[in-house]
Amino acid sequence: MTQDSETMNRPVIRRVRHELKFRELTVTEVSHLTPHMIRVTVAGDDLDGFLSASPDDHVKVFFPREGGEPERRDYTPRRHDAEANSLVLDFVDHEGGPAADWARSAKVGDPLSIGGPRGSQVIEGDIAHWLLIGDETALPAIGRYIEEMGAGTKVTSLVAVPGPADEQGFDTAAELDTNWIHRPLDAATDPAPYIEALKAIELGEKTFVWIAAEAAVARALRAYMTDQRNVPLGWLKASGYWIKGEADASEKNIE
Repeated sequence: MTQDSETMNRPVIRRVRHELKFRELTVTEVSHLTPHMIRVTVAGDDLDGFLSASPDDHVKVFFPREGGEPERRDYTPRRHDAEANSLVLDFVDHEGGPAADWARSAKVGDPLSIGGPRGSQVIEGDIAHWLLIGDETALPAIGRYIEEMGAGTKVTSLVAVPGPADEQGFDTAAELDTNWIHRPLDAATDPAPYIEALKAIELGEKTFVWIAAEAAVARALRAYMTDQRNVPLGWLKASGYWIKGEADASEKNIE
């Protein structure tokens, strides 16, 4: 792609603001989707009017804590059913996190409070190919992107998970090429396996690259894609969904 055509055809990120609303919901289903992913469905009349305009939106989820304020964490609305007033949330099952602790013990009938989304970043433009890169925390957003793509849309995913049993399947009309990296959870801050795998992935014209992982990993992958693979900045979005050693921390737009 030439510089002139890249500038003329560059995608835009349309920001949509939503009315902030807190919702009191009830757990209706809990399952282990994979060994390291717990899927929780919540429902309730408070979901009336719920809107998530982009697959990488986040709601704030409140987890009760004895003798103190609730713990708060950001989670992607994995699937919303307006008719059933239900919402699916996927939780990475790992040690030492209040969200994972809650999800492991969650049962039908338990209450759960959420807030948001405050807004959405909708990526629009003449995109011929999507490259979605991320770790376990990005799988809900990547899954939504894949499943909400239109028929014939070309999508390539590259996702790091602990092992083959943690790979997920997606119901989509898109032309999907899935790629998986297997590494333990304690190696989630190493960008090297992604970079090695990306060497074998072709980009082609009008490829939009979406990245979400630990912040340092996302930053390293963004640098690789721009410096080594010559992806123009207008054709890339990178986010740090979590930051090593910091609770409830993220870097939503890495530049």
